[in-house]
Amino acid sequence: MRKFLVVSIPMVSLAFFILIMLSGSILKKSIGNDDNISESIQLLIQDIESGNWENADIKTDNLSKSWKKIVKRVQFSSERDELNQFDICVSHLRGAIMARDKSNSLIALNEAYEHWNDLGK
Repeated sequence: MRKFLVVSIPMVSLAFFILIMLSGSILKKSIGNDDNISESIQLLIQDIESGNWENADIKTDNLSKSWKKIVKRVQFSSERDELNQFDICVSHLRGAIMARDKSNSLIALNEAYEHWNDLGK
Protein backbone atom coordinates (compact mmCIF):
# COMPACT_ATOMS: atom_id res chain seq x y z
CA MET A 1 0.00 0.00 0.00
CA ARG A 2 2.81 2.39 0.86
CA LYS A 3 4.53 1.84 -2.49
CA PHE A 4 1.25 2.46 -4.28
CA LEU A 5 0.81 5.80 -2.49
CA VAL A 6 4.43 6.80 -3.07
CA VAL A 7 4.00 6.26 -6.81
CA SER A 8 0.39 7.37 -7.33
CA ILE A 9 0.40 10.68 -5.42
CA PRO A 10 3.16 12.29 -7.51
CA MET A 11 1.62 10.97 -10.74
CA VAL A 12 -1.84 12.32 -9.87
CA SER A 13 -0.31 15.63 -8.81
CA LEU A 14 1.63 15.97 -12.06
CA ALA A 15 -1.44 15.11 -14.12
CA PHE A 16 -3.48 17.70 -12.21
CA PHE A 17 -0.89 20.44 -12.75
CA ILE A 18 -0.58 19.61 -16.44
CA LEU A 19 -4.35 19.90 -16.84
CA ILE A 20 -4.33 23.29 -15.13
CA MET A 21 -1.51 24.58 -17.31
CA LEU A 22 -3.22 23.44 -20.53
CA SER A 23 -6.66 24.79 -19.65
CA GLY A 24 -6.05 28.42 -20.73
CA SER A 25 -8.03 28.27 -23.95
CA ILE A 26 -11.02 26.81 -22.11
CA LEU A 27 -10.89 29.16 -19.13
CA LYS A 28 -10.67 32.33 -21.21
CA LYS A 29 -14.05 31.70 -22.81
CA SER A 30 -16.95 33.79 -21.64
CA ILE A 31 -19.01 32.31 -18.81
CA GLY A 32 -21.51 35.15 -18.33
CA ASN A 33 -22.70 38.22 -20.19
CA ASP A 34 -20.22 40.57 -18.56
CA ASP A 35 -16.91 38.84 -19.33
CA ASN A 36 -16.81 38.66 -23.12
CA ILE A 37 -13.55 40.36 -24.07
CA SER A 38 -13.87 39.90 -27.84
CA GLU A 39 -17.32 41.49 -27.90
CA SER A 40 -16.16 44.35 -25.68
CA ILE A 41 -13.29 45.10 -28.04
CA GLN A 42 -15.56 45.03 -31.10
CA LEU A 43 -18.03 47.41 -29.43
CA LEU A 44 -15.17 49.73 -28.49
CA ILE A 45 -13.92 49.78 -32.08
CA GLN A 46 -17.39 50.77 -33.28
CA ASP A 47 -17.64 53.61 -30.74
CA ILE A 48 -14.18 54.91 -31.57
CA GLU A 49 -14.78 54.81 -35.31
CA SER A 50 -18.03 56.76 -34.86
CA GLY A 51 -16.34 59.25 -32.51
CA ASN A 52 -18.52 58.42 -29.51
CA TRP A 53 -15.81 59.06 -26.91
CA GLU A 54 -18.05 59.11 -23.81
CA ASN A 55 -19.41 55.65 -24.62
CA ALA A 56 -15.90 54.45 -25.44
CA ASP A 57 -14.71 55.58 -22.01
CA ILE A 58 -17.55 53.68 -20.31
CA LYS A 59 -16.90 50.57 -22.39
CA THR A 60 -13.19 50.76 -21.57
CA ASP A 61 -14.15 50.54 -17.89
CA ASN A 62 -16.34 47.54 -18.71
CA LEU A 63 -13.46 45.94 -20.64
CA SER A 64 -11.18 46.45 -17.66
CA LYS A 65 -13.73 44.89 -15.28
CA SER A 66 -14.19 41.92 -17.62
CA TRP A 67 -10.44 41.47 -17.84
CA LYS A 68 -10.10 41.46 -14.05
CA LYS A 69 -12.64 38.63 -13.86
CA ILE A 70 -10.96 36.57 -16.56
CA VAL A 71 -7.38 37.10 -15.39
CA LYS A 72 -8.25 35.31 -12.13
CA ARG A 73 -9.22 32.24 -14.13
CA VAL A 74 -6.32 32.16 -16.58
CA GLN A 75 -3.44 33.35 -14.40
CA PHE A 76 -2.09 29.85 -13.80
CA SER A 77 -2.41 28.66 -17.38
CA SER A 78 -1.08 31.68 -19.31
CA GLU A 79 2.23 33.45 -19.50
CA ARG A 80 2.58 36.34 -17.11
CA ASP A 81 4.05 38.47 -19.91
CA GLU A 82 0.90 38.14 -22.01
CA LEU A 83 -1.29 39.08 -19.06
CA ASN A 84 0.83 42.15 -18.34
CA GLN A 85 0.85 43.19 -22.01
CA PHE A 86 -2.95 43.15 -22.12
CA ASP A 87 -3.03 45.42 -19.04
CA ILE A 88 -0.59 47.79 -20.74
CA CYS A 89 -2.73 47.87 -23.89
CA VAL A 90 -5.80 48.81 -21.84
CA SER A 91 -3.79 51.58 -20.17
CA HIS A 92 -2.70 52.90 -23.57
CA LEU A 93 -6.31 52.74 -24.70
CA ARG A 94 -7.43 54.82 -21.71
CA GLY A 95 -4.87 57.48 -22.54
CA ALA A 96 -5.79 57.55 -26.22
CA ILE A 97 -9.48 57.87 -25.37
CA MET A 98 -8.74 60.71 -22.96
CA ALA A 99 -6.84 62.45 -25.75
CA ARG A 100 -9.62 61.54 -28.22
CA ASP A 101 -7.01 60.09 -30.54
CA LYS A 102 -8.70 57.73 -32.96
CA SER A 103 -5.61 56.15 -34.51
CA ASN A 104 -3.84 55.39 -31.22
CA SER A 105 -7.08 54.03 -29.75
CA LEU A 106 -7.51 51.63 -32.65
CA ILE A 107 -3.87 50.59 -32.46
CA ALA A 108 -4.17 49.84 -28.73
CA LEU A 109 -7.40 47.89 -29.27
CA ASN A 110 -5.95 45.78 -32.07
CA GLU A 111 -2.87 45.06 -30.00
CA ALA A 112 -5.05 44.07 -27.03
CA TYR A 113 -7.09 41.81 -29.31
CA GLU A 114 -3.93 40.07 -30.52
CA HIS A 115 -2.80 39.49 -26.94
CA TRP A 116 -6.26 38.14 -26.16
CA ASN A 117 -6.06 35.70 -29.06
CA ASP A 118 -2.59 34.55 -27.98
CA LEU A 119 -3.73 33.67 -24.46
CA GLY A 120 -3.99 29.95 -23.92
CA LYS A 121 -2.06 28.90 -27.02
